[in-house]
Amino acid sequence: MQEFTNETTEIIDLPKFEEVKLNRLQAKYFNVVAIILSIVNFVILLVFFVISYFQTELFSNRIWLVMGIALSILIGLSYPLAKLSFNKKGYAFRTHDAIYKSGLISETTTIIPFNRVQHVALHQGFFSRKFGLASVELFTAGGNSSDIKIPGLLLEDAQKIKNLVSKKINPDATNELHNVVHNNME
Repeated sequence: MQEFTNETTEIIDLPKFEEVKLNRLQAKYFNVVAIILSIVNFVILLVFFVISYFQTELFSNRIWLVMGIALSILIGLSYPLAKLSFNKKGYAFRTHDAIYKSGLISETTTIIPFNRVQHVALHQGFFSRKFGLASVELFTAGGNSSDIKIPGLLLEDAQKIKNLVSKKINPDATNELHNVVHNNME
């Protein structure tokens, strides 16, 4: 019987994920972000104008004017902030895990070991599909939502990543599938 050991690790000896060079999202993906942001901003403006037109007595003209100016400024700032946020996102795949970093004000780095991944999914939204882009989601046990969602990948790259992660989480099934396909082709 093998004796159990559990030695301490010094913090200085821990691997430094900060040193990993992260891949950036595809530049075309910002077009998708901008389109969706434009739709949301248009709906907000439309609601504001409809309410101000039909409910003029709700506020004085001066308050409507101040609210309109404030809303215009917020909408104007939404695009540069979205661009800054887009530029902060990155991902990497290492031998044993996946890393995704995001966040403009509050930066979040999520690292998921492949041995914890239960399921991997590839998704294409309407606008992403028009630009040839997709997202990959990694799911671990115990939740309905994904633990990592990496958007803005070229479809071919997303398919490669999905296959890579599938092989990592279930290498036997991938070999069996390869053998079945290979045998059926003969």
